[in-house]
Amino acid sequence: MKNIFAKRIFLFFLSIATFFSCKTVEKTPEKQPNIVWIVSEDNSKHYLKLFDENGIETPNIASLSEQGIMFTRAFSNAPVCSVARSTIISGTYAPRTGVQFHRKSELAPLPDGLHMFPAYLKQAGYYTTNNSKEDYNFVKSDTVWDDSSKKASYRNRNENQPFFHVFNIGTSHESRIHFTKEEMDADLAKEKKESFIQPNHPQTELFQYTNVHYQNKIQEMDKEVGAVIKELEEDGLLEDTFIFYYGDHGGVLPGSKGYLYETGLHVPMVVRIPENFKHLTHLKAGTSTEQFVSFIDLAPTVLKLANVTIPKQIDGKPFLTKEETNNNVTYGYADRFDEKYDLVRSVRKGKYKYLRNFQPFNFDGLMNNYRYKQLAYKEWETLYNDGKLNDIQSSFFKSKAPEMLFDVENDPYETINLANDPKQKENLKSLRNTLNEWIKGMPDLSFYPEHYYLENGLNNPVKWGLEHKEDIRKYITTANLMLQDFKSSEEQLKAKLRSNDPWERYWALIVCSTYGTKANSLKTLIKTIAKEDSEGLNKVRAAEFLAFTKAENPEQVCLEALYTTTDPVEALLILNSITLLSSLDIGYPIHIDNTKLNENVLNNPQVSRRIEYLVP
Repeated sequence: MKNIFAKRIFLFFLSIATFFSCKTVEKTPEKQPNIVWIVSEDNSKHYLKLFDENGIETPNIASLSEQGIMFTRAFSNAPVCSVARSTIISGTYAPRTGVQFHRKSELAPLPDGLHMFPAYLKQAGYYTTNNSKEDYNFVKSDTVWDDSSKKASYRNRNENQPFFHVFNIGTSHESRIHFTKEEMDADLAKEKKESFIQPNHPQTELFQYTNVHYQNKIQEMDKEVGAVIKELEEDGLLEDTFIFYYGDHGGVLPGSKGYLYETGLHVPMVVRIPENFKHLTHLKAGTSTEQFVSFIDLAPTVLKLANVTIPKQIDGKPFLTKEETNNNVTYGYADRFDEKYDLVRSVRKGKYKYLRNFQPFNFDGLMNNYRYKQLAYKEWETLYNDGKLNDIQSSFFKSKAPEMLFDVENDPYETINLANDPKQKENLKSLRNTLNEWIKGMPDLSFYPEHYYLENGLNNPVKWGLEHKEDIRKYITTANLMLQDFKSSEEQLKAKLRSNDPWERYWALIVCSTYGTKANSLKTLIKTIAKEDSEGLNKVRAAEFLAFTKAENPEQVCLEALYTTTDPVEALLILNSITLLSSLDIGYPIHIDNTKLNENVLNNPQVSRRIEYLVP
């Protein structure tokens, strides 16, 4: 990236300067409640019996719910930590603010005039502490936390000072099930336990053990939740403190973390209502609600409780106050997870979930180094390669439908796609339109390739997105051509493949790859793009189509583009295509010569993971 260090310095000082000129905070003379967040990593609601019949007992969280509100419809907007946490800390949708990629290639600035929400609490007199995970994709100023460390504690505040404290629990993190076969065998030799296995997973001893092992971690996490509550009680703070417990996104069994299925998004959430501040909410302690809550709503909810003005740039709404309720809709987004690219958006309304796969040939099980450290992932892939899975279990390794519609109350693991059901025609159309209005309205920056956005829009992503809103809408319209029959799209695609706009050509090529052999009439034009396009990435996209349709071997085009680029993020996109093309079902192994890669490309950690996999 050009002048990245200078950009970071500029953005850091700009955030500080803007903060001190900010006029959004109102401090009330009334006593303010304390607010504590207890956040467990990587667990969806499916692992807690309190929320799901197949979960395990969590007595401390259950006790919390008896004195508070259980939110049975709480959702992360993203299925992975840095994107989910960036959404939480800003109260904004990540695809419009440029923080939708995990791991981040570069930090992005917050929208003009907006700050991470604890900064407003701090300015209003709160003592703000975080113990201790941050993992933001935004530039962070020193105005956010009084202390963010493993030693951070609300006990270090001034006398009678209200506090906002976050306590993160890593016990349930994905890494806790990176056990070895030897460890599993030794454990099973002592005691074998049975556990529910979701229907899209192989029904094997390994998957059963993984479920049991993870549920044990959930119970360990629950004890840590109890310890935080006990500390507040011992300090005499319980009835002055709102306590939020929630999971930071779904996971961690295969196909959950990193994916927009309910197992990746639907999280457990309980909010304990303190006796001395029960007047601040219309909800009654000891009850549950099906009101939809999304992570974008957490920041405005806390600001509302503290009687601090909610900045206009925030996308969410408070959910504990009667006058502020949402319309039972939640949106989700999944882009790059480490080195694996995808572009999926979702909307859930009531019991129906609509997923839009904008690059459906990027199948879910495409190699990702960190995911495949888990033995269950490895076994799942092996069983697929050996032809030992049924259709539902095999879908993880096959191209997805561009549109998927699920009744998640009757089909909680999203195995029956209703998108082609004539009875769902109007429902499908309605949800499709709702999603399109949302992504166009943001606008969604992911419709530019990541490397292009970083090079051109990183200084001010929101402003840049608004300046290019019409272009983004054009790309979304192009992408949506894959939702109609090819004959209806053919002439439009032909024109778009000849467009002077490289990213209109880019999306037209993706649509053609989705159609596959149905788009063979455009093969000659696509061959020309593979040879002559001004963008190396477009040459690769053209080569993808030619490989999918068995027209040409893509190796030479892909390698030329890979060896030519000096941008590691562009290289990562090319390597994603190479990994896809080298997969078993597509069958075009591409042989990479490391010595021909640009040094800057080769030194990128995400690129290194791809090369490690592709080059034995």
